[in-house]
Amino acid sequence: MFGNITDVPGVIVGHAENREGITGCTAILVENGAVCGVDVRGSAPGTRETDALDPINEIDHVHGICLSGGSAFGLDAATGVMQFLEEQGVGVDAGVATIPIVPSAVLFDLFIGDPKTRPTAPMGYQAAKSAGVGPFANGNTGAGYGATVGKLAGPQFCMKGGLGSASIAGKEDVVVGAIVAVNAVGDVKDPNTRETLAGARNPQTGEWLDCCAYLEGHVQSEGLSGTNTTIGVIAMNAKLTKAEAKKIAQLTQNALARTIYPVHTMLDGDTIFVLGTGDKRYPVDYLGHLATRAMEEAIITGITAADKLAEVESYKSIQIMST
Repeated sequence: MFGNITDVPGVIVGHAENREGITGCTAILVENGAVCGVDVRGSAPGTRETDALDPINEIDHVHGICLSGGSAFGLDAATGVMQFLEEQGVGVDAGVATIPIVPSAVLFDLFIGDPKTRPTAPMGYQAAKSAGVGPFANGNTGAGYGATVGKLAGPQFCMKGGLGSASIAGKEDVVVGAIVAVNAVGDVKDPNTRETLAGARNPQTGEWLDCCAYLEGHVQSEGLSGTNTTIGVIAMNAKLTKAEAKKIAQLTQNALARTIYPVHTMLDGDTIFVLGTGDKRYPVDYLGHLATRAMEEAIITGITAADKLAEVESYKSIQIMST
């Protein structure tokens, strides 16, 4: 593991935040376009242009992906990303206009900030304009700025989520990168040790509530529909069909299942996009394995890099308290 998703050639990333509203967005741009697939596994998604990515539909390349806070209101940020790309002459030539294809997914981050402040088209434009390669901050960044996790027993027990990114170099020069905003209703655990890193926690006692145990003991959770969601993007310098990209997105959801408990619930809108930017083919299962590993690392990074915000404790803050 090393770096972030911009280690994949042709991929650049930018972020924008509103610190008073505690929300933000992230633009993932592909300079030469990319084949894209998507898998929506949660039952409360907020998305834009995902139908275009179905393998039976005509559009075969996208020019960017926008991840955003703000719930459904945050879908407006993708308009700003489109505006920036149009100004650069990037998009599908429709004769009378060049139309950038920018699918989007949003998460609900209205609990801890001003619920009337959401990512807007100008914020999406700012994120796209700032996009580049190289290191960027994880945790309270971009689409993960207002993210929280562990809300099955109610938002009063939540901890800070965040944005994370990672990449992995495979055989024959393949590079797979992941970026994710972790805003799950469930707890986040280390996939190797099963240690809880962040989740439902009693702020008075410091005890973990354990979302799965809570679910077993209660007929109905205190979580609210549509107020969660983990959204992310996988990019790789591999040649993919849309069907292959979709399958790799499905395989990548295994990373969420290995780190988030419970996941893909009626209260989540978990969505994964996959971008293929290269011209060399690799076995799909091999790429799916690398994508899953990269996404696991990105999820853990998003959680462990997050800082306490608006009195919501984070992995880092409770580690400091315990020492």
